[in-house]
Amino acid sequence: QVQLVESGGGLVQAGGSLRLSCAASRRTFTRYAMGWFRRAPGKEREFVSSITWNGGTTNYADSVKGRFTISRDNAKNTVYLQMNSLKPEDTAVYYCALDQDPLMATVKYWGQGTQVTVSS
Repeated sequence: QVQLVESGGGLVQAGGSLRLSCAASRRTFTRYAMGWFRRAPGKEREFVSSITWNGGTTNYADSVKGRFTISRDNAKNTVYLQMNSLKPEDTAVYYCALDQDPLMATVKYWGQGTQVTVSS
């Protein structure tokens, strides 16, 4: 069993920045792709970004390209999501995910979520 614990959410004004972190409980973290999803109020959960096990390939939703950056530190079993130029429409609960598929099609483990609220 792998536990994923997110942190770094909060309230920020439009145009501001936040960095989310997700710490995994096991060293096997390094064998998996990691990603972020989000669920806005009244909407389905959607893919945000992912990164391969070695950090060599990253993927982003069109809505966040150029504003968000995903990275990972395998020595710390941690993946990050740097979010810049935040918009009110980025308001959502953000979830960390672990999957063997870098496109996050078969997510095996989810974090509990962290709230991000962007005020206008």
